Amino acid sequence: MHIGIDFGTSYSAAAAIIDGELQLVRFGATEQFRTAVFFPELVPDPADFQLTTELEAQLETELRLARARQREMATAAAARGQTPVARSESELRREALRVVRRQWMEQQTREATASVASFQHALFGEEAVEGYLDSGGGNLIESPKSMFGYRLDPQVRKVIVHIATHILEHIRLCASRQFGVPVRGAVIGRPVEFRSSMGAQGSEQAIDILREAAGVAGFDQVSFLEEPAAAAMHYHKSLEARQHALIVDIGGGTTDVAHAELGGGAAPNIARSWGLPKGGTDLDVSISLHSFMPLLGKDSIRVPQHQFVEAASVHNLPKQREFRKQDYRLVDEPYGTRLRALQELGATTRLNQLAERTKITLSTAAHHRAELDFIEHGLAVEASSADLDAAIDTFLAQLERTLATVRGDLAELPASVFLTGGTSRSPQIKARVQACFPDIPLVQGDPSLGVVSGLAVAASEAAG
Repeated sequence: MHIGIDFGTSYSAAAAIIDGELQLVRFGATEQFRTAVFFPELVPDPADFQLTTELEAQLETELRLARARQREMATAAAARGQTPVARSESELRREALRVVRRQWMEQQTREATASVASFQHALFGEEAVEGYLDSGGGNLIESPKSMFGYRLDPQVRKVIVHIATHILEHIRLCASRQFGVPVRGAVIGRPVEFRSSMGAQGSEQAIDILREAAGVAGFDQVSFLEEPAAAAMHYHKSLEARQHALIVDIGGGTTDVAHAELGGGAAPNIARSWGLPKGGTDLDVSISLHSFMPLLGKDSIRVPQHQFVEAASVHNLPKQREFRKQDYRLVDEPYGTRLRALQELGATTRLNQLAERTKITLSTAAHHRAELDFIEHGLAVEASSADLDAAIDTFLAQLERTLATVRGDLAELPASVFLTGGTSRSPQIKARVQACFPDIPLVQGDPSLGVVSGLAVAASEAAG
């Protein structure tokens, strides 16, 4: 059996055509999962966690502290003339329980006397992030796809292949269990241009990594299809009349564009494609630098700007290592203490989650407050939609230049522009794409599953 796999920078999904109908592979309760994997080095069993008398006392202490912090924050908000955001008692208890559980797991890890084979205990998606934040150790790899095209020494390449293998094996096994037959073939989506430090050679390396990983993961037959071409196949199925269309796929790591002849019963024809190696993760980094890093000293202290970029780039392991090895003991306060807190395990991941949430919230709201209590009690970012516009302006300008190139390369304008990819949810993105083609109908596809649907069609055709 063949399936289509959208191995995404931010989220991954898979699907198959069964009896003529699209069937999405389910990963637990969801139809996609965050492209993250956690490999614990020492593994306490979370199922062993029980609230003993001692841990109950710790829980009550954490609850009292949480209530006190909430009262202080409410007082501070009232002083600023703002309406305080209050969490319910059940929410406070859940967070306190999480803190106690994390402390217990850290203690279990410290007391462990022998390590285990990390790759046998991998967690995926949101569970990977939660496992990392709870464990007090191990390795969290987010968006490994963003590293495929960069220069890698042999040992690092081996690790990256292992990571890709486990993700692809996770997908294959979930699909095999769901469909009740062994899954041995796949059509895997690929960007027009991978994020790379080596140009075309980087894209070739990325395909080699995926091909090698897929083979080890149990796939006997593997082919690749450019992601905008996959999205075009999905759109093609909905068109009764033949037309020329422009497919714009804006994902987590890349932006891909394809010009295609679609619909009318004939096979889809992809005439040309273009790529921009930027996407939603770049917006998260920009928001982090614009709205969060100034609270840690950016533009205020004599710390090189690239160190703030390294801290914000959670998807780049070398940059994260560079940030964590810096010495901020002599940096002026309060920034020195805040930067050292950001160097703690899981802190940059938490900051990135807040930046991502800020991006999503400000796409439809005028204001958003992000609490940074894990850095410093009472520290928070107050961001507005104007901050979002300023943070993402560079990406929007790059997108506009790419689409201007596309428009200049076309002999005639398309009949429609089909917009898909997770980052296409942003109203600002939609508006900029529409502004580049003001007289052309803009069709919004499924942001999450448009590409994987087309890959499933291609996989069905590949299987004959």
